[in-house]
Amino acid sequence: MDTASQSEKLPFWTKFAYGSGDLGTAISAALRGFFLIFFLTDVARLNPVAVGVIFFVNRFWDAVNDPIIGWLSDRTHTRWGRRRPWLLWGAVPFGLLYFMLWLVPPLGPTGLFIYYMLVLLVLDTTYTVVNVPYTALTPELTRDYDERTSLNSYRFGFSVGGALVSAVLHPIIVDQFADPRTGYMASGALWGVIGTISILVAFFFTRERPESAEEMTATERMPYLQQVRTALSNRPYLYVMGLYLFSWLSLQLIQVVLVYYATYYMGIADRMPMILGAVQSASLIFLFVWAALSRKLEKRTVYMIGATLWLSVMLALSFLRPDQDHLVIPLALLAGAGVSVAYLIPWAMMPDVMEADELETGMRREGIFYGFMVFLQKASIALAGLAVTWSLSFTGYVTPTDAMPTPVQPEGALATIRFFIGPVPAIILAASLLIAWRYPITRATHAGMVEALRARRAAQKALPTEG
Repeated sequence: MDTASQSEKLPFWTKFAYGSGDLGTAISAALRGFFLIFFLTDVARLNPVAVGVIFFVNRFWDAVNDPIIGWLSDRTHTRWGRRRPWLLWGAVPFGLLYFMLWLVPPLGPTGLFIYYMLVLLVLDTTYTVVNVPYTALTPELTRDYDERTSLNSYRFGFSVGGALVSAVLHPIIVDQFADPRTGYMASGALWGVIGTISILVAFFFTRERPESAEEMTATERMPYLQQVRTALSNRPYLYVMGLYLFSWLSLQLIQVVLVYYATYYMGIADRMPMILGAVQSASLIFLFVWAALSRKLEKRTVYMIGATLWLSVMLALSFLRPDQDHLVIPLALLAGAGVSVAYLIPWAMMPDVMEADELETGMRREGIFYGFMVFLQKASIALAGLAVTWSLSFTGYVTPTDAMPTPVQPEGALATIRFFIGPVPAIILAASLLIAWRYPITRATHAGMVEALRARRAAQKALPTEG
């Protein structure tokens, strides 16, 4: 057992290359989460309702393509493995489409609506092509339990670090240009190139663990819809999906509304780099705190501690008055400490779900399971964007013009902004606490699953000899 485990230890450069692969998608998710809605309403100057429609249609498409790409990656046969070829195929289109997202072409309102609709549809398809196989790559690199944890620590180190750097630098880059449209274009070009390079590094400098023919043929014999039904009948997986949906929906609501909160309610738009730096820095630091704590406590307990801190801070932000702006940065630091559990814990639970599925079905189907997780990630972005944009529109939000780039917003719009910065995410996080509390896989039950799988594999290896 020790020899087998030792044989799956990975060198530093492999883990570094694997972690870097999350950089491009993490930057994309962070900048789109914090700035895209604001960009579309205040820079491209689309009607908030039109922006909501774009996001709604986009997520409907994601409901189709995410699990399908995961299923296809399970069935992929190449000399590079099952997951890595998708990184090669998707890297350049992903970077190019990301750059195109931040352009404002000389079109009228209808033309811009169609342009952003199409660009987002194709961009999110390339995001799926890259991100679903990437997230499913972890168990393909090693079966060693501790190495999987180590891989995820590299992954989220790059993810949160990339989100931190890009979120802080983006508004600084934009401010270097007299026309914010030029600034957004320059920032989009920079992060698009970095994202493409990071994905290609993951492709060229990792190698998948050879997959047994028995596992692949067993997985491929099951039709797609049957695999979907089986995945969605996995009880631990449903808990992880619920936990991930609620935590990421809360995060996306906060990301979408934060720039509106700083600009129109608190009047501190110039401090956005500091606010984002505080949130992401604390998230990065507390990744290691929660990871260390999870070695002593159950994963669900760690999540409940972090989420309780997080929802308390968001309620406090909603009650601040504009003359209390000096409290925003300290509260942002505390919020970041809580936010990091949404990055770490649901994904740390996923390997447990894979073991539970293998124990029940005898198959390894990471692609389709991770496909639904990525869909939930993007569905959270859509739900948050739809809720905020339509609510702002219905409460009289004033779209900026050249004559009035930062208009005074009506009380209804300001109340909506405060509502989405605090009470709404707090209620959703409270619901996630109930899900976490009922999550069925504990340290003891997981040890039992590992032992049962070890015994099954040993029996299967013995069969040919006995025959």
